[in-house]
Amino acid sequence: MSTHPPAIQRFEFGDIQVAKVVDTIDSFSPKVLYVDRDRSAFDPHLDWLQPHFVDANRGMLLSIHTYVVKTRHHTVLVDTCIGNHKQGSGFAQWNDRNGNYLADLAAAGCTPEDIDYVFCTHMHVDHTGWNTRLHDGRWVPTFPRAKYLFNRREWACWQDTTNDYDRATLTQNILPIIEAGQVQWVDNAWQIDDQIWLLPTPGHTPGHCSVALGRSNTAQAIITGDMMIHPVQIAEPQWQQSADHDKALAVATRSRFIDDHCDRDVMILGTHFNTPTGVFIVERGGQRRIRF
Repeated sequence: MSTHPPAIQRFEFGDIQVAKVVDTIDSFSPKVLYVDRDRSAFDPHLDWLQPHFVDANRGMLLSIHTYVVKTRHHTVLVDTCIGNHKQGSGFAQWNDRNGNYLADLAAAGCTPEDIDYVFCTHMHVDHTGWNTRLHDGRWVPTFPRAKYLFNRREWACWQDTTNDYDRATLTQNILPIIEAGQVQWVDNAWQIDDQIWLLPTPGHTPGHCSVALGRSNTAQAIITGDMMIHPVQIAEPQWQQSADHDKALAVATRSRFIDDHCDRDVMILGTHFNTPTGVFIVERGGQRRIRF
């Protein structure tokens, strides 16, 4: 089930401005995402997960959105959602879409020409879709002035894939950017400017990176990517995600991240967290939870 995207959500961290632009919101059974989990697995956490993150039928509410980050120096787009007119995603509701993403991006005060950099936390279908748009039967870069930051380690894992779904993603979302000469190849330690930098969070994919926002290398907020997909994993970091490339490493990365950011004044901007989206990790009675 998909719902119409809500109004633009905005955050500020000093002089860094962030806008969340939603492509779609879907309700999924936990079985789609987690290994050996069903709807009853949410029961111990419903008091803090409902109504924002779990619906009345205990389906996971997952938002697929972009973050538009404006620093003193640059306008950076983090993750580009699903896109329009794409095929072969593996999820029927994501194929041949005709959504309002570009209009909603404009409502956030941003045109495609305004974007200086595009960074995808990893190369999965729901993080790269608006890298390109269909124009005269060809996939062309959506953001004509932008440098697309592609992680070398991530590309090394993906470029020779034989998986049909991943090949569709490469063909429609990744290769046209390389062919257009708009790629800037980066490693895990790359810093976009003094207010935004990459935070290696491997496991979901080999080159997966979250994105830190702040100053003087002190994070005020972190965009998660799929290091954690749903807030329940703050309480249950050991829940394995079906799509994780290295499940053991993903659990270790997520657990360490939660330990490091518990009871700290660092906002966690979940890449798939439904509104209110920006949360803080806290400990309550020996259990990890969130506060808004």
